[in-house]
Amino acid sequence: MRDVLSDLETWWRAGETVGLGTVVGTWKSAPRQPGASMLVGPDGTAVGSVSGGCVEGAVYELAEQSRRTLAPVLQRYGVSDDDAFSVGLTCGGIIDIFVEPVNQQTFPELGAVVEDIRAGRPVAVATLISGVGPERLGTRLIVRPDSVTGSLGSARIDAAVGDDVKGLLLQGTTGVIHYGPDGERRGDEVGLFVASYAPRPRMIVFGAIDFAAAVARVGAFLGYRVTVCDARPTFATKKRFPDADEVIVAWPHRYLAATEVDERTVVCVLTHDPKFDVPLLEIALRMPLAYLGAMGSRRTNEDRAHRLKELGFTDTDLARLHAPIGLDVGGRTPEETAISVAAEIIAARWGGTGAQLRQIAGPIHREMDLRT
Repeated sequence: MRDVLSDLETWWRAGETVGLGTVVGTWKSAPRQPGASMLVGPDGTAVGSVSGGCVEGAVYELAEQSRRTLAPVLQRYGVSDDDAFSVGLTCGGIIDIFVEPVNQQTFPELGAVVEDIRAGRPVAVATLISGVGPERLGTRLIVRPDSVTGSLGSARIDAAVGDDVKGLLLQGTTGVIHYGPDGERRGDEVGLFVASYAPRPRMIVFGAIDFAAAVARVGAFLGYRVTVCDARPTFATKKRFPDADEVIVAWPHRYLAATEVDERTVVCVLTHDPKFDVPLLEIALRMPLAYLGAMGSRRTNEDRAHRLKELGFTDTDLARLHAPIGLDVGGRTPEETAISVAAEIIAARWGGTGAQLRQIAGPIHREMDLRT
């Protein structure tokens, strides 16, 4: 919904009814990830995309129908459709689209949710999409770290979903979870789509060098809130790092020890100077980070590993450290190196191998179990 938020809010505040189609599940080579949305406005305007073009026409018709009838529906599209050319996915993937009417009566909490998203406050919307009668289909819970509002039809399922969604919101995870008819966690008859709107994950880049400027640029492009930190005020300036959200002048290890990180945070250590990076890595290796990488030659890396082992770190501990940083793409320039680093961060996030796709078998996109 985030990609169509402005138009959706405008129509909602005007008292109009909008047809909203959202990708809630994907398999194989589906072109868009869960959460991608398309609107059909009261004047027939289409906003957003759910498939990059493959099934847009079919979803448009379904959203227009839902807007008029006020009836939500879950629809699957894929290569097995009877008319694969017109409503199938030519890429071979399968997607589930939940289509629902949105107005001030069907989604009265939308205004508050929009305000939370724009203010960077974490909020999640859990919507019933399958396994219930038509009177409950499309009902939702609004989950914040300190509150749960709305109802899915029973106190037991509200309690179970509220607790589980708070965990997904903390991770910034969007996807489908399943329960029994009354919230039993071992059941799978009832499906709920959880859309998490967490603040942007952090990328902290240490070392105010030309490579850091390129990494900051790519990090911002990937949606991270980027911080660049260096102890040297001459080099750590906003002018040199225009793509960073903030530029901090501080000793790296002191800044990292005092700042807020979580399981989504990415840390790139580009100083490759023992007096900076060893104290920094000593702290970083004890933190629950999504990714930790450090720049340096083979020799620098070996020396750094030796120093860290002297501080008590084991080979298992050091296996978390991506050093030398990045994937082997043969890059030379700061920009090419930044692409290498970004590729490794993405691979770490989604469980990719970093190998050429033509050299591996199996699905291109990996599926994630939200309950583990």
